[in-house]
Amino acid sequence: MAATAHPLATQIALDILKQGGSAVDAAIAANAALGLMEPTGNGIGGDLFAIVLDPATGELVGINGSGRSPAGQTLDELKAKLPAGATSLPPVGALPVTIPGTVDAWFALHARYGKLPMEQVLAPAIRYAREGHPVAPVIAMYFARNLKTFERARQATPVDLANARATYFKEGRAPAPGEMFRNPELANTLETIARGGRDAFYKGPLAKIMVDYLQRQGSAFTLADFAAHTSTWVDVSCVAYRKGYELCELPPNSQGFAALQMVNILKNVDLAQWDRGSPEVLHYITEAKRLAFEDAARFYADPAFARTPAELLTDDYGKQRFALIDPARATPAFTPGALVAPKLEGEGDTTYMTVADKDGMMVSLIQSNYRGMGSGLVPDGLGFMFQDRGELYSLDPAHPNAYAPAKRPFQTIIPAFIRKDGKPWASFGLMGGGMQPQGHVQVLVNLADYGMNLAEAGDAARLHHDGGRQPTDALAGSPADTVPIDTLGVLQVEPGIPAATIAALKAMGHKVEVETTGIPFGGYQAIARDPASGVYTGATEMRKDGQASGY
Repeated sequence: MAATAHPLATQIALDILKQGGSAVDAAIAANAALGLMEPTGNGIGGDLFAIVLDPATGELVGINGSGRSPAGQTLDELKAKLPAGATSLPPVGALPVTIPGTVDAWFALHARYGKLPMEQVLAPAIRYAREGHPVAPVIAMYFARNLKTFERARQATPVDLANARATYFKEGRAPAPGEMFRNPELANTLETIARGGRDAFYKGPLAKIMVDYLQRQGSAFTLADFAAHTSTWVDVSCVAYRKGYELCELPPNSQGFAALQMVNILKNVDLAQWDRGSPEVLHYITEAKRLAFEDAARFYADPAFARTPAELLTDDYGKQRFALIDPARATPAFTPGALVAPKLEGEGDTTYMTVADKDGMMVSLIQSNYRGMGSGLVPDGLGFMFQDRGELYSLDPAHPNAYAPAKRPFQTIIPAFIRKDGKPWASFGLMGGGMQPQGHVQVLVNLADYGMNLAEAGDAARLHHDGGRQPTDALAGSPADTVPIDTLGVLQVEPGIPAATIAALKAMGHKVEVETTGIPFGGYQAIARDPASGVYTGATEMRKDGQASGY
């Protein structure tokens, strides 16, 4: 079974499975296709995280495929390239670019779990890139939004959009729904990777093209930076909720622990005593999010530079944080917990997809260029855009997430798993920046507290809280902390939330907005496996162009 954000990518995954490929082979093939078909959310210029259920051991295995900053550029040197008084990195241009980690993560996953040669795995994406595919409706909408965003952003930050226009916006416009889209340069790039492996991308001719292009744009990256890049195998952490359900996530530099912290807070109240669309349920979820994200903004960072406090995932700390929630009112401001993040001694628009195979291997994979399509920079003749993930560094040297040489920034993208009665049960995820931990928890609540099935849990009306302190902000109380933070933020809800609930939330002090576009609420895919029969159930949702299918 496969569930992705594009029907053709889902079919590609199934074709690879039918050819004898593993779930990892199929996931790589579908991800490569999505980089072509959904470049508004992902591509080989971005990063990748995944959780794999290894059927041989029954264990969940995580990989962090995120890239780092230039090793030869200090924070002061970076700041010297920014406008005077800048408090953050721009969303476009060379400065927010970090090493693209996706290709290395593909090959690391493939070396451990692949069955088919990479030439066969990447062949479908190469063919569609050369021959063309029809643009899906939601993706066409995002193409148009990105074009407007790039044109607006370049008024504040000089950025070379010539290659981006030639690749994605021919004739000065975005592709229309149903229009055939071709990217032969990406086909050539993928062929080179298929033949030459990960070294073709990080050490060979592709690396030279990328570095030469980035340096012309003012970047400090060198060939040595690309050659040194590696992915990291990481432990998966799980937190128990109720009724035998556990949520499993990856550690920082991703924001997966924010979802686990929300679970640890919310399990102190029985949400099922109220209707799912009640003001009480939305209030508790919102306040739990605000509390967890205060800690995320304070403590989450590259673990090679700062350890995340172990207390964050304990039941006792969850109870302490829950006690700060006023059941009748929105708390005007929360702060992070009084914990210490010890230094290491001695020293983020997205696509989500999941694939499961006949042997019981399940892959939960998320991949992104970060904001929109990325930095706006397309290296000469390669057919993909660099991510702008470096926008998520803090410029405050006191912050654990401060920019530093050869450092990974805070990451929004998080794959997830649900364990049920002690065993891995469902591979799932929900794309969309800060929506991701919130969405993971809402899906879990829908399943555990309200008995929804896998599809209902994704289609149910969502909430999205936007605001509070961010990992990019200056550390609270540091000399660089000069910008007031609205920690109450805005609570966005979908039209399916009852009007009476919205009125009650406003009376409780929440700033509520009804959002009708669906854009802030992400896009969900899931596959669950019945432990007795081995039958897979798949789900996608109405907010995207996706498809869940199997055979």
